Formats: sequence, structure tokens, C-alpha cells
Amino acid sequence: MEKWYVAAKRADFQAWADKFHIDPVLARILRNRDLTTETEVERFLNGRLEDCHSPWLMKDMDKAVGLIMDALGEGIPIRVIGDYDVDGICSSYILTKGLKLLGAAADTAIPHRIHDGYGLNDSLIEEARRDGVGMIVTCDNGIAAGAQIALANSYGMKVIVTDHHEVPFVLEETDREGVRRELLPPALAVVDPKQAGCDYPFPGICGGMIAYKLVSALAERSRCPELREALGEFLEFAALATVCDVMELKDENRIVVKEGLERLRNTENAGLRALIEVNGIVPERLGAYHLGFIIGPCLNATGRLDTAARALELLQSRSKAEAMSAARELKELNDSRKNLTQRGVEQAEAMIAQGHMEEDKVMVIYLPQVHESLAGIIAGRIREHYNHPVFLLTRGEDGVKGSGRSVEGYHMYQAMTEVKQYFTKFGGHAMAAGLSMREEDVEELQRELNVRCRLGPEDFVPKVLIDVPMPMDYGDESLADQLELLEPFGVGNPKPLFAQKDLLFLSGCKMGANKNCARYRVRTSGGEERQIVFFGDLEAFGSFLDEKFGSGSQETLYKGRGNFPVSVAYQLGKNTYKGRTELQYVMRHYS
Repeated sequence: MEKWYVAAKRADFQAWADKFHIDPVLARILRNRDLTTETEVERFLNGRLEDCHSPWLMKDMDKAVGLIMDALGEGIPIRVIGDYDVDGICSSYILTKGLKLLGAAADTAIPHRIHDGYGLNDSLIEEARRDGVGMIVTCDNGIAAGAQIALANSYGMKVIVTDHHEVPFVLEETDREGVRRELLPPALAVVDPKQAGCDYPFPGICGGMIAYKLVSALAERSRCPELREALGEFLEFAALATVCDVMELKDENRIVVKEGLERLRNTENAGLRALIEVNGIVPERLGAYHLGFIIGPCLNATGRLDTAARALELLQSRSKAEAMSAARELKELNDSRKNLTQRGVEQAEAMIAQGHMEEDKVMVIYLPQVHESLAGIIAGRIREHYNHPVFLLTRGEDGVKGSGRSVEGYHMYQAMTEVKQYFTKFGGHAMAAGLSMREEDVEELQRELNVRCRLGPEDFVPKVLIDVPMPMDYGDESLADQLELLEPFGVGNPKPLFAQKDLLFLSGCKMGANKNCARYRVRTSGGEERQIVFFGDLEAFGSFLDEKFGSGSQETLYKGRGNFPVSVAYQLGKNTYKGRTELQYVMRHYS
């Protein structure tokens, strides 16, 4: 059962509406996005790249740029070491190409998910030593690789860490309470906005953004015209990484994604163009949804089922033919990944039912036969369904590996730090984490996480936050047009949600090849008839109707004889189909 809340943040909505020439409904939505001043509203609606924060505000940025410039002058070979997800791939692309444009002898190494695991490891350091690498620059990893960086130091290699993950820490006891002491790696420069002493105004950026900031600083310091010209292309990859790493679309993240999407619709990168084409995306309509749910998963699929080096090679393609061939392979891999994921979700749900795990505060699900690369996706699906923190564990080459996905109010990385004795390796942030551990410790980990979990029953009730209670009659085309000013939508800036009580459902028809969505004719409180569509669980909605209005009610509705008052939370927008654009109401929740 969901619990609905109406956002009740206050402001002079009419004043904002008058100043920015917007509907007061839009002003209320902007306040719900935690904007409090007219300056913030102006930046949200009209922010440009010039409004983004200076890269020089990051701790150690000046040091990192100086070290790289010195390495360029000395001809030192540089290796960029990234990660196998979209953020790591985009970061690697940005840094490697940026360094090459400066004349560096630069190459890239991306860990293999199965053989290497996440981030730096001893074998990558040893390989760099054998290859004569003099400098390593990490991206989207490295903050937790103290031992590996110490090994690189012992070989005389210079290491620069660029990362956005939480800094490992230990709690030291004092007379009063535990004090957190960060465990920074022994690199010559550590660029991570989450470290103590970093004055960067907005630490909620991804690895791709930090890579973009670093090459921007290098372009400024070097005054290299080729690198300055490439910043426009790098912006596309920073936007892609931001969406796919599920960063909040606030502050400069919103600006970069908005500007990046404008460029991506006409991208000159052969690999990205090919991915857009093979997935049947109309470039002019490319949005954050396509990045997060179509383009991103294709790039991720290589790192899950093969090697992420293939995704990087796609992005580095020099011809359309080469790019199209690689893009088709990535799409096929992603299709295979979808099938494997669905089987894994079904196995996880069966285990939950058998073990009554829905009663656990923290779900720890061990599925040895599931491909370890799918753990994060499956954990996310289970988390969405049950609204509990979830750890999905699988059997890897060297013990158990797993991924976690969390809920609001449960800081996953901090919770893992409290039981770190069970992990051989772990890392992450508030909402997601990765780990390695011994198989014999799985049951004890499950017990300990649940004992320590401070969430209460109310924390597991899904919360539906209504932006504005609003009759559907008010939601006209003019308002739908204004809502587009709030795009791109995503985490931190969800598509606005409205609500109306007792919407009268009159008739309905199921649509789609699999009849898994529906369109309903409804009557509003003002007596107007509208059409509202639903892409959710039709079986669950039908059961709701039968339970609330009596057996056979759903059948009555689909026969066109409905008269059922239902409270609805809905979204307003426009839908274009076969060249025709029309107003569209989408039901997201009901009660």
C-alpha cells in the first residue's frame, strides 16, 4: 500500500509566476525541487554552461593539472584506468582523447568485470609496469585503492586519482564519540569532491563530470586549441555519464545534461550516432530517457557479458561502417542481457517467497548461478518492487560478489562500513554499493545487517509525492508546453506528478501488441470527459477495481459500462505518434 503526500513547501508562487512568465503551478513545482530564491529559479530555467562551477575549486585540481603538464613535457607514457560501466567508459574516453590531443603518449585500460573486478588491482599495476607506463590517471575509481597505489608508487609510477565515490574511513573512538578519519590513497593528487577539505560547491557529480572538469582545466592551462574544440564533444559524454550513473539532475548536472542533449541530437561521434540509429531513436527526440534506458544499457552490456573495451572501441570508431557493426553487436548483447536479467529477477522473487524475506529489513539474496554482472540490475528491480534495501550476491571466480541498491533513509555505504569485517572488498555510496566476500559469511552478514538496520515499518511504505493537487481540466496544452521548460527529467528532478480525487472511470480498452497497457475514458469533477493512459500493471489495477467495487468490476469497465470513482496521481505531457501530437494524461498511481 502506498502513502500519498502533497508537497507543502511555501513561496510567493504568484511573484515567481509574474517574474518568470510562468504558470503558478510551475512555480510550485520549482519550489518542490528545493529552489528557494529567484536566482536559483533563473539558473534552473535558463542556466548555461558559463554558470557551471570552476574546475579549479576542486581540491588537488591545480596539483593534478601541474603533474600532467610536467609529464607531457617529459614525454612520460600515461595510462588512463577506468571502469566497466557507462560512467567509467565515458570518463576513459574523455581523459584518453584529451591527453592525446595534448600530445601525450596515452592509452586506456578498463578492468574486466569478471577477471579483474572493480577498479585498480595488483595485476593492472603490474601490467602498467611491464608496459613502461610512467603515470596512471584513474577515472571513476581509485579512491579506495590505497594498497594498489602504494604498489605503483614502489615502482616509481606517478598516480593521479579522479573519482566521485565515497572516501573510505574508519571511526576512531574519542572520549565523547566516534570521529571519522578518511583513508585517502597515497596518490600525488586526489580529485574527488567528496573528500574532506574540498570546497567544490556541488559534490554530487559523476566520474565523467570530473574527467570533463579535468580536461577543461587542462585546456585552460595549456591553451591548446584542439582540446578547447573537443570540449563540446566531451560535454556529450559527461551528460551521458551523469544520466547513466543516476546522478541528481540538479545544479550543474542539470545544465550539463540539458546542453549535452542538445549536442547529442546532432552528435558527430560515429559510435553514438550508430547506437542511436540501431535502436531506432529519432535524433531530434533524444532525451534523458533514451540515454538512461537505451543507449546506456547497450554500453553497459559489454562490461557485463563481455569486456567494456568493446564499448570504448565503439566510441572511438573512425568510420560509419565500423561503428554500425560494433553498435549492432552491443545491441545484441543488451538483448541477451535483458533475458538473463528477467530470469534472475524471477529466481530472486521465488527465493524471497520461499524464505519469507519480505519480513527482513535488509534483503540479502544469494543466487550462486546468476551471472555476477547482473547483480546490480536485479537488486535494483527487487528494490523497486519491495521498497527494501537489497543485496544481490552471486558466486564469482574468487568467492562471493554482489551489488546493493538502497532506499531513502538507508545509507548503504555507511551501513557496510559498520560490518566491514565480512567483506574482502567493498565500495559505493548512499544508494548503491559493490562488494566481495567469503561464501561462509553470507548468513552472518544477513543477520548482522538486519540487527543493525534502524529503519522502521513506515520506511518500507512506498511514498508518492504529489507536486500539485490539480483537476485534469486545468491541465491544458499551454501548461503541457510550460512543463517542457523543466526538462530534462530524472533523479532529483522527476516529471511533475498531479492528483485528482474521484475521477470517474467510464470505459477502457487494452492496447499494445501484448495488451499490457490501457486507455480509459474518464469524467472529471468539472463534467468534462478525458482520455487517460496507464502503462502499469493492468492485472493489479483490475484486482483493485474488483476489490473496491465488487467482483466483475474490471470486466464491466472494459465493456464500457463503468461508473467507478478512483483517485488518480497523473502526469501531463504531449505524445507524438505518426506525426500527430496530442495532449496526454498518464496515470501513475491510483487509490
